[in-house]
Amino acid sequence: MKQVKTLGLIIAAAFVMASCGNSKKDGDATITDIKAKLEKAKKTKEDNEAEIKKLEADLLRLDTNTANAAKIKLVSVIPVAVQKFEHYIDLQGKVDAENISYIAPRSTGMGAGGVVKAVYVQQGQAVKKGQLLLKLDDALLRQQVAAAKQQAEVLKTQLSLYRTIYQRKKNLWDQGIGGEVDVISAKASADGFENQLAAANQQARVAEEQLSTANVYSDVNGIADQVNIKVGEMFSGVTAAGPQIKIVNTSNLKIVTNVPENYITRMHTGTPVMITIPDAQKENIPTTISVISQSVDATMRGFTAEAKIPYNVALKPNQTAIMRIKDYSAEKAIVIPVNMIQTDETGKYVFVMSKASNGKTTAHRITVVVGEVYGDNAEIKSGLSGGEQLITEGYQSLYEGQVVSTGIKA
Repeated sequence: MKQVKTLGLIIAAAFVMASCGNSKKDGDATITDIKAKLEKAKKTKEDNEAEIKKLEADLLRLDTNTANAAKIKLVSVIPVAVQKFEHYIDLQGKVDAENISYIAPRSTGMGAGGVVKAVYVQQGQAVKKGQLLLKLDDALLRQQVAAAKQQAEVLKTQLSLYRTIYQRKKNLWDQGIGGEVDVISAKASADGFENQLAAANQQARVAEEQLSTANVYSDVNGIADQVNIKVGEMFSGVTAAGPQIKIVNTSNLKIVTNVPENYITRMHTGTPVMITIPDAQKENIPTTISVISQSVDATMRGFTAEAKIPYNVALKPNQTAIMRIKDYSAEKAIVIPVNMIQTDETGKYVFVMSKASNGKTTAHRITVVVGEVYGDNAEIKSGLSGGEQLITEGYQSLYEGQVVSTGIKA
């Protein structure tokens, strides 16, 4: 109020001086002087108001008398709980099948593959292990089998002849007729043809085995997931467009993911996992890590982890899956909402409501050490012991010792 009166006197004096002036020069000088004094008065007023606000804040913080009862801050509190805390690594993976077979031709005398003469499977068809899928062109292989068998028959006839000659010469020699050299020569000839016949028979068996490769069979039980081959096309197993025949057995499924290498010491085979498959509306399928790769991928900077899941008709290979891998658990932990934790240059802290010596409830700042954080919760390693009244609303602008109330009368 005093400042307002002073400002009014200055303005009144300015008008008096302006009315008494005898020259324009004196009037200009007076106006300039008044403007300067007015700016100084405004600056003084701003400084005083800032000082007043600071003093009022200090007084509010220090004065706990009933005169300041209206300054009590309303807050909300929850008791600090001791409970089980679990930390998970959330990763995206995919559904995969344990048994996926990419059908490929066996090597033949003409090289791998051949021209397709017949297709015995359709996409989506159920097939069994050993079932005939394709028939390849085998005309040349059949000729090779026929030639090998014919050669064997010729040698078999010759062997029979030379065995007869040997036996007759041996009989004459036993009767003292003929020469020993003739007997030995006949036996050598018979033995030579016998060896040739054995080789010819082996060649015939090889030719028949090569002929059998013209029949392409399924290696596993499953569903023909892809059949990208037609009669007249060359079957090689895999082309630039992908596999020509793919058989999938979905009775044994697994989830596969790539884990960043910084987690390599935090999991092992047997680590608990919760699986969620959003597209199939399957949530929290419990399982464990079944396979962990023994090397880190140089490009992805991670390692592969697999977890088996039960068969379900709604699950298909390559569906997106979420893996929640539990890498940490504490049975009795101090757990609070993570957004209650504040940070300044001294570290992390929270506010709790406690009763002062004068009977009033006040805010008390506690420095805490935070452990693991997962979702909305944080594990507190030290600073809290459980049972404290944690301030959860109105904590942002509190200070140590400030009078607070929940608004609920005892």
